[in-house]
Amino acid sequence: MGTTKPAAPHTARGTAPGRRGAVVAALMLAMALAALDSTIVSTAVPQIVGDLGGFSVFSWLFSGYLLAVTVTLPVYGKLSDTFGRKPVLVAGAVVFLLGSLLCALAWNMGALIAFRVVQGLGGGALQGTVQTLAADLYPLRERPKIQAKLSTVWAVSAVAGPGLGGVLAAYADWRWIFLVNLPIGAVALWLIVRHLHEPRRESAARPRVDWAGALAVFACGGVLLTALVQGGVAWAWLSAPSLALFGLGLALVAVVVLVERRAAEPIIPGWVWRRRTIAAVNLALGALGLLMVAPTVFLPTYAQAVLGLAPVAAGFVLSVWTVSWPVSAALSQHVYRRIGFRNTALLGIGAAALVLLAFPFLPYPGAAWQPTLLMLLLGAALGLFQLPLIVGVQSTVGWSERGTTTASVLFCRQTGQTVGAALFGAVANGVLAARLGGAGDLDAVARGLDDGAVAEATRRAVAEAVHAVYLGAACAAALAFLVLLLVAPRRFPVLSETGD
Repeated sequence: MGTTKPAAPHTARGTAPGRRGAVVAALMLAMALAALDSTIVSTAVPQIVGDLGGFSVFSWLFSGYLLAVTVTLPVYGKLSDTFGRKPVLVAGAVVFLLGSLLCALAWNMGALIAFRVVQGLGGGALQGTVQTLAADLYPLRERPKIQAKLSTVWAVSAVAGPGLGGVLAAYADWRWIFLVNLPIGAVALWLIVRHLHEPRRESAARPRVDWAGALAVFACGGVLLTALVQGGVAWAWLSAPSLALFGLGLALVAVVVLVERRAAEPIIPGWVWRRRTIAAVNLALGALGLLMVAPTVFLPTYAQAVLGLAPVAAGFVLSVWTVSWPVSAALSQHVYRRIGFRNTALLGIGAAALVLLAFPFLPYPGAAWQPTLLMLLLGAALGLFQLPLIVGVQSTVGWSERGTTTASVLFCRQTGQTVGAALFGAVANGVLAARLGGAGDLDAVARGLDDGAVAEATRRAVAEAVHAVYLGAACAAALAFLVLLLVAPRRFPVLSETGD
């Protein structure tokens, strides 16, 4: 699996077994809050827009939350390494719940979007710190168990979120979508406060927080991600707003580099990219975020427009990968213990590339079981790819660097998804425009699905557009394969667990 080096002496693993079970339950509940968020809100958009208005900007309900989560991940990672996981997780949960309460009280779409950003500011702490604590609580040989549990939370949330959101919006009120977070979060907070006890750390000089770096990272990430999210949607890619945002973002990148090079305790330390293992995992999981856009964003439209499935059946075609992914992740330990973290991940992403490459060769219009089978296989391949990399990279650092390392991995995956949505959206719309004589885009097709049958020309155009996206996703998988093959060390430098 890897070479062994001595580890840092800090850990949360000293928690008593009974308390550890309670902490794991709290982590699963906290992860559920973050995992449910986007899926449960998406199904209530018609009710929200009908009540508050603001149809032209409702997409910021998701974009604003995503931006806040992504840009705060590195900040929370560094803070958890500096002050401990517990205070960061508690603070993040409180901010998330405050945002949820404010969302339920929103009086117009502008206020709701602002409060969703508040939610995202807390969501970044939930995602990063939960993953870090999972590694703190368990030794290397047991980490696949907790990671599989967290993967199951995401899987269940992906399936249950839309249904729960629809039920609450239809039979209660859309505001309950946010209010339901309060009791779940309260239980998670109570369990964390009562049962998570991190050992006392040796006294040191007063920790210095790189607030200038945090502000620079937040501003840079916010500007660049806004340019990616809104480009081609709110304005054309080569328009003045788009060019201005990208120009400002690149200038802020230079500011981040200058600030972080001078900081005593930088938010994004240079070693994150200087160490081959961490750099390779960051790039590989960035490619994972990129390729995940193909099924999650484009497959439901394909299933409805090309296969003629109802929305529920189309959702099932996508959701099957949430079954095979956690199962494969849980079983991956039996593979990487024999052939190592890198080779296991190579096996997984190689299989994923072949599955993605097979999608454009499906017959037209085809049967529903064909893409369903491919999604089942894709979930199994990605479970074999992602978990060994996360467990492996967390095992190469000690306590004082684990939060930053985990946050950098999640940050790259989230950024990959944002880039993928912009890139593949442009690809799909370009193919549609070419096939339909310059008229229409994929969003217009999706909105028109409720109006009746889709014209044959449009069906074929959608099929070709989604095929092009899957080819792009296969290229992203191939890129991840090459990064692991050429950059990642053959054996990860795993730290000794004595005292870790």
